[in-house]
Amino acid sequence: MKINLKIKKININKNNLRTLSYVFISLLLLAGVFFGGVYFGYKNTPEVDKIISVSNKETPANADADFNAFWKAWNVLKDKSIYNKDVTDQDRVWGAISGLASSLGDPYTVFFNPEDNKMFNEEIQGSFSGIGAEIGMKEGIMTIIAPLKDTPAWNVGLKAGDKIVKINDKETNNLTVDEAISMIRGESGTIVAMTVIREGEDKTLDFKITRGKIEYPIVETENREDGIFVIKFYSFSENSTELFGNAIKQFYDSGSDKLILDMRGNPGGYLESAINIASWFIDKGQVVVKEDFGEKKKPQSYRSHGPRLFGDNLKFVVLVNEGSASASEILAGALKEYGIATVIGEKTFGKGSVQELVKITNDTSLKVTVAKWLTPNGLSISEKGLEPNILVPMTIDDIKNKKDPQMDKAIEFILKSK
Repeated sequence: MKINLKIKKININKNNLRTLSYVFISLLLLAGVFFGGVYFGYKNTPEVDKIISVSNKETPANADADFNAFWKAWNVLKDKSIYNKDVTDQDRVWGAISGLASSLGDPYTVFFNPEDNKMFNEEIQGSFSGIGAEIGMKEGIMTIIAPLKDTPAWNVGLKAGDKIVKINDKETNNLTVDEAISMIRGESGTIVAMTVIREGEDKTLDFKITRGKIEYPIVETENREDGIFVIKFYSFSENSTELFGNAIKQFYDSGSDKLILDMRGNPGGYLESAINIASWFIDKGQVVVKEDFGEKKKPQSYRSHGPRLFGDNLKFVVLVNEGSASASEILAGALKEYGIATVIGEKTFGKGSVQELVKITNDTSLKVTVAKWLTPNGLSISEKGLEPNILVPMTIDDIKNKKDPQMDKAIEFILKSK
């Protein structure tokens, strides 16, 4: 069986070739325009629209800033950084918020990521692992505000006013307070190395400190043979009002009219405790401290709620030094300005700002400075610190020889008082 296949010839002339060429070129041009348009469109797409891994990207309604620069930086870092694989998008968000907080230039406005937030909550509950030293910024330098009594920092000889230049060989000049705190803290039994500059020493001092479980000491009392009752007050913690009240009862029961309140090295704490304690010495209704919010809202005054327990016959000295901060400065400032107590020692640290803790997510928070403390007479504690009525320095030789000229002066002053 034969099958005849007939093949039809197609004659292609020059005109047909020209037409096909035009069609082909047109298709190439259309493809070029299409892909060029896609590229041009992507290139000109707002940077935020290129990000698909982050939710809630809307610009705040009241923001007067170009957020496209932020999202462009986000994309560049994600696309080009060799460290990109080690960082999650959520880590980038936490880092961005931290940078936003630091842009204010306030060392006490900080963002707590989940890990930092957990440590901060442990601290305000009064128990954590670390060295037991309160630190802060003073004149732009990381500084020991006060080592807490009988803690690792206290036992190795760290002092209020020591300037921290290194933590574990890392220089502190670019660290925030909270970054330094996170480096200093750690598990009990582990060691942290610190290098400090101390006034009066001609070289840096190196310390190796074994971390331990830190429990805040609060109050100690001493009923001296010369009739002077001494209250050593270490921190304004959650239960300090009750403990200080017990000390005041001991003083009252002793029958003495001579009191020394030693707040040297007291880094402060709860405002409510300061108001409660001041109320036992200051007439009801008198201002203990003012809260200055700047232009945000009107100042707020916190007043003594009484009852005042002691009259004008009380011979009263308050001891302070550069380790006395925050609530210590509030209490000492009010007692000084009302003439209730004579303040002896050295100028205080000057941490007179108010921080509010705002919950950002279930496991993160933002500590933001919302106001400054002012004494009843309007002195800004954070700007000037508190000057004592009688200045008595504590020298390096005094410390080495275990002398206490400040306490000696307080005792002398009270015994000579009429």
